[in-house]
Amino acid sequence: MDVHGRDLRYFAAVAEQLNFTRAAESLFVSQPALSKQIRALERQLGAPLFERDGRAVRLTPVGEALLPHARQMVAAWTAAHTDVEAAKAGQRATLTIGISTSPGRGLLPAVRARFAAAHPAAKPVLRQIGWLDPTAGLADGSTDVAFVWLPLAGADRYEWTVVAREPRVVALPESHPLTRRDVVEFAELLDEPFLALPESARTLRDYFLAVDERGGRPPIIGGEISSTEETYEAVRGGDGVALLAAGNAPLVAHEGVVVRPVRGVSPSELALAWRRDDIRPLVRGYVQACRSALAATGGSGGSASEIK
Repeated sequence: MDVHGRDLRYFAAVAEQLNFTRAAESLFVSQPALSKQIRALERQLGAPLFERDGRAVRLTPVGEALLPHARQMVAAWTAAHTDVEAAKAGQRATLTIGISTSPGRGLLPAVRARFAAAHPAAKPVLRQIGWLDPTAGLADGSTDVAFVWLPLAGADRYEWTVVAREPRVVALPESHPLTRRDVVEFAELLDEPFLALPESARTLRDYFLAVDERGGRPPIIGGEISSTEETYEAVRGGDGVALLAAGNAPLVAHEGVVVRPVRGVSPSELALAWRRDDIRPLVRGYVQACRSALAATGGSGGSASEIK
């Protein structure tokens, strides 16, 4: 026998009131719906729970036997529901921040300090996300806010505030002829094989291949990269060149790899993003803390740098 907690709650309400109309009003259901549920419960139990005549409602012996147990079960479920809601509230007090790129030295501590002052009971948790997910966990809901490179795929789902703007540079093997230039024109790179982000990065993959600046010419893909280490090894090995945000250059410009500024491509933008329909106070509070920290530093998060 599988009796729903709702049915026991309905039964207990009628038993307390001994009146279907008043019980229905207390439960915020219609009287016919309540009567239907009680009849269904009686069929499940195989016995009537109430004696009904034109003027009164009385418990049957079976109803009297069930009532104390029904009260206990309803009270237990009410207590369980309260505990569950408290646990859910505790989970909401943890704000998960997706990050694959740090917005620059000083900004994160400044945001954390302002957020803690406004929400002292909240617990911000940083979660490092790989390059396979350019939304840093926002798309699958595993993070609440995230530091991401623009543009975002499915941009209509998100809102963001830019925390850093910086030019793009190109990483070249040290034997490449263009390393002799102080600045490389992007037009000189059109026939070069490029290292690309994974297919799952979609919009961001196209951005760091500078598809919009190629005049319709498709990029030549020399390989795919999903980490700083892979980028360094692929460039050094001659698999291709790679466009990077300037702040990430020191993580790739090691032995065998040279980085040069590129003219003819738009600057990169790092942003704090969140889901457009997420209006929870902690999410909005973190956004406000970030904006306040940016305003205190002149509106810029400085250079971004990749977290290894």
